Amino acid sequence: MEPVNVAVIYYSSTGSVHALAQAAAEGAEKAGARVRLRKVAETAPPEAIAANPAWGRHAQDTADVAEAGHDDLIWADAVLFGTPARFGNPSSQLRAFIDTTGPLWFAGKLTDKVYSAFTASNTAHGGQESTLLALANTFYHWGGIIVPPGYTDPIQFQSGNPYGTSHVAADGLPGDVALQAARHQARRTVDTTALLKAGRAA
Repeated sequence: MEPVNVAVIYYSSTGSVHALAQAAAEGAEKAGARVRLRKVAETAPPEAIAANPAWGRHAQDTADVAEAGHDDLIWADAVLFGTPARFGNPSSQLRAFIDTTGPLWFAGKLTDKVYSAFTASNTAHGGQESTLLALANTFYHWGGIIVPPGYTDPIQFQSGNPYGTSHVAADGLPGDVALQAARHQARRTVDTTALLKAGRAA
């Protein structure tokens, strides 16, 4: 059987979600998947980015990361989406990308894929769970198969979020627990997708 194709598609302004995305990509690769790490296009005005040194620095540091396109979604058997929490919702940048996928949805090209998501907020309980649940609403419309991390590994009892890996950005960049949780979530996504792919091929 062909390896599982995994797209890790994310938006990150100052680096927290980017670090989680990199960990998810590592976890998926170690689970045997072919991985594409993709950021979505920045839609914020340059003056807003320039007003936050960390935002501007991260934009420069990740300038070489390829931007997500529809072909990445078509190619993928599974997609992990990463986003900051914005008032309990996904970032407008990620939503802008998702809102372009209507033609793919209408053509049935997003159905029966596996989807999972991760997030970061500036404060504890800063809308992390509602952000992940909001993304799940999109996956329902796409006819996707949602794979959360649940409490399926000891690391989940330390990270504490069964909906998806999450991080409090005010504490700095993600530490070992959050990165381990992201890797586990990706491995679980790959393993589940591999079972589905094998079943369909049988």
